[in-house]
Amino acid sequence: MLADGFDLKPSKTPKSANEREAILKGSLGFGRLFTEHMVTIRYANGGWKTGELVPYGPITLDPAASVLHYGQAIFEGFKAYRQPDGSIATFRPEANGKRFAASARRLAMPELPVELFVAASDVLLRHEAEWVPSGAGESLYLRPLMIATEAALGVKPAREYSFLLFGSPSGDYFPQGVKPISLWLCTDYVRAAPGGTGEAKCAGNYAASLVAQQKAIDEGCVQVIWLDAVERKWIEEMGGMNLFFVYKDGAGHKLVTPQLTGTLLAGVTRDSLLKLGADLGYGIEERMISVQDWEQGLKDGSLVEVFACGTAAVITPVGEVKFDGGKWAINGGEFGPHARKLRESLLAIQYGQSPDQHGWMHRVP
Repeated sequence: MLADGFDLKPSKTPKSANEREAILKGSLGFGRLFTEHMVTIRYANGGWKTGELVPYGPITLDPAASVLHYGQAIFEGFKAYRQPDGSIATFRPEANGKRFAASARRLAMPELPVELFVAASDVLLRHEAEWVPSGAGESLYLRPLMIATEAALGVKPAREYSFLLFGSPSGDYFPQGVKPISLWLCTDYVRAAPGGTGEAKCAGNYAASLVAQQKAIDEGCVQVIWLDAVERKWIEEMGGMNLFFVYKDGAGHKLVTPQLTGTLLAGVTRDSLLKLGADLGYGIEERMISVQDWEQGLKDGSLVEVFACGTAAVITPVGEVKFDGGKWAINGGEFGPHARKLRESLLAIQYGQSPDQHGWMHRVP
Protein backbone atom coordinates (compact mmCIF):
# COMPACT_ATOMS: atom_id res chain seq x y z
CA MET A 1 0.00 0.00 0.00
CA LEU A 2 1.38 3.40 -0.99
CA ALA A 3 0.72 6.29 1.42
CA ASP A 4 2.40 9.67 1.86
CA GLY A 5 4.92 8.69 -0.79
CA PHE A 6 6.01 5.57 1.11
CA ASP A 7 5.21 1.94 0.40
CA LEU A 8 3.73 0.52 3.61
CA LYS A 9 4.60 -3.09 4.33
CA PRO A 10 3.84 -3.48 8.05
CA SER A 11 4.50 -6.58 10.10
CA LYS A 12 1.93 -9.35 9.74
CA THR A 13 2.57 -10.45 13.32
CA PRO A 14 2.58 -7.25 15.42
CA LYS A 15 2.96 -7.40 19.17
CA SER A 16 -0.22 -7.23 21.20
CA ALA A 17 -1.04 -4.19 23.31
CA ASN A 18 -0.27 -6.21 26.44
CA GLU A 19 3.13 -7.31 25.13
CA ARG A 20 4.03 -3.76 24.20
CA GLU A 21 2.83 -2.37 27.53
CA ALA A 22 4.91 -4.92 29.44
CA ILE A 23 8.03 -3.83 27.53
CA LEU A 24 7.40 -0.12 28.06
CA LYS A 25 6.75 -0.56 31.77
CA GLY A 26 10.13 -2.23 32.23
CA SER A 27 13.51 -0.56 32.60
CA LEU A 28 14.02 1.15 29.26
CA GLY A 29 17.59 2.38 29.65
CA PHE A 30 19.00 3.75 26.41
CA GLY A 31 19.40 2.10 23.03
CA ARG A 32 18.61 -1.46 24.09
CA LEU A 33 14.98 -1.83 22.93
CA PHE A 34 13.65 -1.29 19.42
CA THR A 35 10.20 -0.88 17.94
CA GLU A 36 8.60 -3.13 15.34
CA HIS A 37 9.18 -1.20 12.13
CA MET A 38 11.79 0.81 10.28
CA VAL A 39 11.84 3.03 7.21
CA THR A 40 14.23 2.37 4.33
CA ILE A 41 14.99 4.45 1.24
CA ARG A 42 17.40 3.33 -1.48
CA TYR A 43 19.60 5.59 -3.57
CA ALA A 44 20.64 4.26 -6.99
CA ASN A 45 21.06 5.51 -10.57
CA GLY A 46 21.46 9.07 -9.34
CA GLY A 47 18.25 9.37 -7.32
CA TRP A 48 16.25 8.37 -4.27
CA LYS A 49 13.69 5.60 -4.74
CA THR A 50 10.30 5.20 -3.08
CA GLY A 51 10.69 4.74 0.65
CA GLU A 52 9.31 1.70 2.44
CA LEU A 53 8.03 1.03 5.94
CA VAL A 54 8.97 -2.56 6.76
CA PRO A 55 9.32 -4.78 9.84
CA TYR A 56 12.41 -4.04 11.91
CA GLY A 57 15.07 -6.65 11.29
CA PRO A 58 18.52 -7.50 9.94
CA ILE A 59 19.72 -6.04 6.67
CA THR A 60 21.70 -7.81 3.95
CA LEU A 61 24.98 -6.44 2.62
CA ASP A 62 27.31 -7.69 -0.06
CA PRO A 63 30.78 -8.46 1.39
CA ALA A 64 32.15 -5.91 -1.07
CA ALA A 65 29.76 -3.16 0.09
CA SER A 66 31.70 0.09 0.21
CA VAL A 67 30.69 0.89 3.78
CA LEU A 68 32.55 -2.18 5.03
CA HIS A 69 35.80 -1.10 3.40
CA TYR A 70 35.84 2.69 3.13
CA GLY A 71 33.54 3.76 5.93
CA GLN A 72 30.91 5.84 4.19
CA ALA A 73 28.46 5.84 7.08
CA ILE A 74 26.65 8.71 8.80
CA PHE A 75 23.89 8.90 11.38
CA GLU A 76 21.74 11.25 13.46
CA GLY A 77 19.67 11.12 16.62
CA PHE A 78 16.53 12.97 17.69
CA LYS A 79 13.50 12.27 19.85
CA ALA A 80 9.73 12.00 19.78
CA TYR A 81 7.82 13.07 22.90
CA ARG A 82 4.34 12.28 24.13
CA GLN A 83 2.40 15.54 24.54
CA PRO A 84 -0.20 16.34 27.23
CA ASP A 85 -3.07 15.75 24.80
CA GLY A 86 -1.69 12.34 23.83
CA SER A 87 -0.28 13.47 20.49
CA ILE A 88 3.35 13.04 19.45
CA ALA A 89 5.89 15.72 18.56
CA THR A 90 9.52 15.51 17.51
CA PHE A 91 12.11 18.06 18.62
CA ARG A 92 13.70 20.06 15.79
CA PRO A 93 13.78 17.27 13.18
CA GLU A 94 14.55 19.80 10.43
CA ALA A 95 17.77 20.77 12.24
CA ASN A 96 18.84 17.14 12.38
CA GLY A 97 17.89 16.72 8.72
CA LYS A 98 20.11 19.66 7.77
CA ARG A 99 23.03 18.30 9.76
CA PHE A 100 22.49 14.87 8.20
CA ALA A 101 22.77 16.49 4.76
CA ALA A 102 25.93 18.35 5.82
CA SER A 103 27.49 15.08 7.02
CA ALA A 104 26.60 13.47 3.70
CA ARG A 105 28.31 16.27 1.77
CA ARG A 106 31.49 15.86 3.80
CA LEU A 107 31.62 12.12 3.08
CA ALA A 108 30.77 12.48 -0.63
CA MET A 109 27.37 10.86 -0.09
CA PRO A 110 24.07 11.96 -1.67
CA GLU A 111 22.05 14.43 0.40
CA LEU A 112 18.68 13.23 1.55
CA PRO A 113 16.25 16.18 1.20
CA VAL A 114 15.31 17.58 4.61
CA GLU A 115 11.60 17.29 3.83
CA LEU A 116 12.05 13.59 3.03
CA PHE A 117 14.04 13.12 6.25
CA VAL A 118 11.15 14.60 8.27
CA ALA A 119 8.51 12.72 6.26
CA ALA A 120 10.28 9.42 6.98
CA SER A 121 10.10 10.06 10.72
CA ASP A 122 6.43 11.04 10.48
CA VAL A 123 5.62 7.81 8.62
CA LEU A 124 7.47 5.71 11.18
CA LEU A 125 5.86 7.48 14.13
CA ARG A 126 2.35 7.13 12.78
CA HIS A 127 2.85 3.36 12.73
CA GLU A 128 4.79 3.20 16.01
CA ALA A 129 2.72 5.74 17.95
CA GLU A 130 1.96 3.28 20.73
CA TRP A 131 5.68 2.76 21.21
CA VAL A 132 6.22 6.36 22.34
CA PRO A 133 6.40 6.03 26.14
CA SER A 134 4.59 8.47 28.42
CA GLY A 135 6.61 8.14 31.62
CA ALA A 136 8.58 11.02 33.13
CA GLY A 137 11.89 11.43 31.31
CA GLU A 138 10.96 8.88 28.65
CA SER A 139 10.82 9.33 24.88
CA LEU A 140 11.20 7.47 21.61
CA TYR A 141 14.75 7.98 20.38
CA LEU A 142 14.97 8.00 16.58
CA ARG A 143 18.11 6.85 14.79
CA PRO A 144 18.49 7.72 11.07
CA LEU A 145 21.56 6.44 9.25
CA MET A 146 22.94 6.14 5.74
CA ILE A 147 25.50 3.64 4.45
CA ALA A 148 27.20 2.97 1.12
CA THR A 149 25.93 -0.32 -0.29
CA GLU A 150 27.52 -0.53 -3.74
CA ALA A 151 29.58 -3.71 -4.16
CA ALA A 152 32.85 -2.29 -5.46
CA LEU A 153 36.43 -2.32 -4.18
CA GLY A 154 37.70 0.76 -5.97
CA VAL A 155 38.51 3.65 -3.61
CA LYS A 156 35.87 6.16 -4.69
CA PRO A 157 32.45 7.42 -3.56
CA ALA A 158 29.85 4.70 -3.92
CA ARG A 159 26.97 4.95 -6.36
CA GLU A 160 24.41 3.15 -4.20
CA TYR A 161 23.28 3.90 -0.65
CA SER A 162 20.64 2.93 1.88
CA PHE A 163 18.92 5.25 4.32
CA LEU A 164 17.36 3.61 7.37
CA LEU A 165 15.38 4.99 10.28
CA PHE A 166 14.25 3.11 13.38
CA GLY A 167 13.09 3.88 16.90
CA SER A 168 14.15 2.96 20.42
CA PRO A 169 11.98 3.59 23.51
CA SER A 170 14.38 5.18 25.97
CA GLY A 171 14.78 6.46 29.50
CA ASP A 172 17.94 7.83 31.10
CA TYR A 173 21.06 7.84 28.92
CA PHE A 174 23.49 7.15 31.76
CA PRO A 175 22.81 4.07 33.93
CA GLN A 176 23.10 6.12 37.12
CA GLY A 177 20.37 8.49 35.96
CA VAL A 178 20.65 12.28 35.98
CA LYS A 179 23.55 12.66 38.38
CA PRO A 180 26.91 14.45 38.12
CA ILE A 181 29.34 12.47 36.00
CA SER A 182 33.10 11.98 36.02
CA LEU A 183 35.04 12.75 32.84
CA TRP A 184 38.50 11.79 31.62
CA LEU A 185 40.64 14.56 30.10
CA CYS A 186 42.35 12.87 27.16
CA THR A 187 45.81 14.15 26.21
CA ASP A 188 47.26 11.27 24.18
CA TYR A 189 44.62 10.92 21.43
CA VAL A 190 42.68 13.41 19.35
CA ARG A 191 39.15 13.14 18.03
CA ALA A 192 39.43 15.40 14.98
CA ALA A 193 41.89 17.66 13.19
CA PRO A 194 41.39 20.80 11.08
CA GLY A 195 40.18 19.80 7.64
CA GLY A 196 38.98 16.43 8.91
CA THR A 197 35.52 15.10 9.64
CA GLY A 198 35.03 16.51 13.14
CA GLU A 199 31.88 18.46 12.30
CA ALA A 200 30.31 15.49 10.48
CA LYS A 201 28.35 12.88 12.41
CA CYS A 202 30.07 9.92 10.79
CA ALA A 203 30.72 6.46 12.17
CA GLY A 204 34.49 6.71 11.77
CA ASN A 205 34.74 9.54 14.29
CA TYR A 206 33.22 7.32 16.94
CA ALA A 207 35.28 4.26 16.03
CA ALA A 208 38.48 6.30 16.46
CA SER A 209 37.29 7.55 19.85
CA LEU A 210 36.73 4.17 21.46
CA VAL A 211 40.28 3.49 22.61
CA ALA A 212 40.17 6.72 24.64
CA GLN A 213 36.66 5.88 25.82
CA GLN A 214 37.93 2.58 27.20
CA LYS A 215 40.70 4.46 29.00
CA ALA A 216 38.06 6.71 30.55
CA ILE A 217 36.08 3.70 31.73
CA ASP A 218 39.23 2.14 33.18
CA GLU A 219 39.77 5.35 35.15
CA GLY A 220 36.23 5.24 36.56
CA CYS A 221 34.85 7.88 34.19
CA VAL A 222 31.88 7.74 31.83
CA GLN A 223 33.17 9.78 28.88
CA VAL A 224 36.17 11.55 27.39
CA ILE A 225 36.93 15.27 27.11
CA TRP A 226 38.63 15.91 23.78
CA LEU A 227 41.23 18.61 23.15
CA ASP A 228 42.21 20.25 19.88
CA ALA A 229 44.61 18.37 17.62
CA VAL A 230 47.14 21.19 17.11
CA GLU A 231 48.00 22.67 20.50
CA ARG A 232 46.38 20.05 22.70
CA LYS A 233 45.07 22.70 25.07
CA TRP A 234 41.68 23.86 23.82
CA ILE A 235 38.51 22.13 25.06
CA GLU A 236 36.39 20.81 22.20
CA GLU A 237 33.67 18.35 23.22
CA MET A 238 32.97 15.07 24.96
CA GLY A 239 32.76 11.66 23.36
CA GLY A 240 29.12 12.17 22.46
CA MET A 241 28.07 15.55 23.87
CA ASN A 242 28.88 19.26 23.85
CA LEU A 243 30.10 21.11 26.95
CA PHE A 244 28.86 24.29 28.67
CA PHE A 245 30.59 26.33 31.37
CA VAL A 246 28.63 28.55 33.77
CA TYR A 247 30.54 31.63 34.90
CA LYS A 248 29.67 34.42 37.31
CA ASP A 249 28.90 37.55 35.30
CA GLY A 250 28.38 40.61 37.46
CA ALA A 251 25.12 40.11 39.32
CA GLY A 252 24.14 37.24 37.00
CA HIS A 253 25.69 34.32 35.17
CA LYS A 254 27.00 33.58 31.70
CA LEU A 255 26.88 30.39 29.61
CA VAL A 256 30.09 29.77 27.70
CA THR A 257 30.57 26.94 25.20
CA PRO A 258 33.50 26.11 22.89
CA GLN A 259 33.06 27.86 19.56
CA LEU A 260 32.53 25.84 16.41
CA THR A 261 35.85 25.57 14.62
CA GLY A 262 35.06 22.83 12.12
CA THR A 263 36.50 20.13 14.36
CA LEU A 264 33.58 19.62 16.73
CA LEU A 265 29.97 18.70 16.22
CA ALA A 266 27.36 21.46 16.01
CA GLY A 267 24.93 19.94 18.49
CA VAL A 268 21.21 20.64 18.08
CA THR A 269 20.82 20.66 21.87
CA ARG A 270 23.82 23.00 22.08
CA ASP A 271 22.19 25.43 19.67
CA SER A 272 18.87 25.17 21.51
CA LEU A 273 20.49 25.97 24.86
CA LEU A 274 22.21 29.05 23.47
CA LYS A 275 18.78 30.39 22.49
CA LEU A 276 17.00 29.15 25.61
CA GLY A 277 19.74 30.49 27.88
CA ALA A 278 19.32 33.95 26.39
CA ASP A 279 15.55 33.68 26.93
CA LEU A 280 16.21 32.92 30.60
CA GLY A 281 18.46 35.93 31.05
CA TYR A 282 21.89 34.33 30.86
CA GLY A 283 24.78 35.97 29.08
CA ILE A 284 25.81 33.88 26.08
CA GLU A 285 29.33 33.42 24.73
CA GLU A 286 30.93 31.06 22.22
CA ARG A 287 34.71 31.13 22.49
CA MET A 288 37.86 29.06 22.82
CA ILE A 289 38.28 27.62 26.33
CA SER A 290 41.62 26.16 27.38
CA VAL A 291 42.43 23.58 30.03
CA GLN A 292 44.19 26.39 31.89
CA ASP A 293 41.04 28.55 31.70
CA TRP A 294 39.03 25.70 33.22
CA GLU A 295 41.50 25.21 36.08
CA GLN A 296 41.82 28.94 36.76
CA GLY A 297 38.05 29.40 36.80
CA LEU A 298 37.72 26.72 39.45
CA LYS A 299 40.55 28.23 41.51
CA ASP A 300 39.22 31.79 41.54
CA GLY A 301 35.57 30.75 41.88
CA SER A 302 34.38 32.42 38.67
CA LEU A 303 33.45 29.04 37.14
CA VAL A 304 30.55 27.66 39.14
CA GLU A 305 29.16 24.80 37.01
CA VAL A 306 30.00 22.65 34.00
CA PHE A 307 27.45 20.51 32.19
CA ALA A 308 27.24 18.33 29.10
CA CYS A 309 24.38 18.40 26.63
CA GLY A 310 23.13 16.24 23.80
CA THR A 311 20.00 14.67 22.36
CA ALA A 312 20.21 11.45 24.35
CA ALA A 313 21.04 12.83 27.80
CA VAL A 314 19.60 16.37 27.34
CA ILE A 315 21.67 18.00 30.13
CA THR A 316 23.96 16.15 32.52
CA PRO A 317 26.06 17.94 35.17
CA VAL A 318 29.81 17.35 35.33
CA GLY A 319 30.92 16.66 38.90
CA GLU A 320 34.54 15.66 38.41
CA VAL A 321 37.33 15.76 35.85
CA LYS A 322 40.20 13.27 36.05
CA PHE A 323 43.52 13.39 34.22
CA ASP A 324 46.99 11.94 34.50
CA GLY A 325 48.32 13.30 37.79
CA GLY A 326 45.19 14.65 39.37
CA LYS A 327 41.52 15.59 39.30
CA TRP A 328 39.18 18.55 39.75
CA ALA A 329 35.90 18.63 41.66
CA ILE A 330 33.20 20.87 40.19
CA ASN A 331 30.44 22.44 42.27
CA GLY A 332 31.22 20.01 45.07
CA GLY A 333 30.15 17.15 42.82
CA GLU A 334 26.55 18.34 43.03
CA PHE A 335 23.83 19.00 40.44
CA GLY A 336 23.95 22.79 40.22
CA PRO A 337 20.93 25.12 40.00
CA HIS A 338 21.81 26.47 36.55
CA ALA A 339 22.09 23.10 34.84
CA ARG A 340 18.90 22.03 36.58
CA LYS A 341 17.01 25.17 35.51
CA LEU A 342 18.08 24.82 31.88
CA ARG A 343 17.31 21.11 31.82
CA GLU A 344 13.84 21.55 33.28
CA SER A 345 13.09 24.46 30.93
CA LEU A 346 14.11 22.52 27.84
CA LEU A 347 12.24 19.38 28.88
CA ALA A 348 9.11 21.43 29.57
CA ILE A 349 9.16 22.60 25.95
CA GLN A 350 9.82 19.11 24.62
CA TYR A 351 6.98 17.57 26.62
CA GLY A 352 4.56 20.35 25.70
CA GLN A 353 4.35 21.79 29.21
CA SER A 354 5.71 25.24 28.30
CA PRO A 355 5.12 27.52 25.30
CA ASP A 356 7.23 26.65 22.25
CA GLN A 357 8.31 30.19 21.40
CA HIS A 358 10.91 29.11 18.85
CA GLY A 359 8.71 26.65 16.96
CA TRP A 360 10.98 23.73 17.79
CA MET A 361 8.33 21.05 18.21
CA HIS A 362 7.09 19.29 15.07
CA ARG A 363 3.67 17.75 15.56
CA VAL A 364 3.39 14.40 13.80
CA PRO A 365 0.43 14.77 11.41
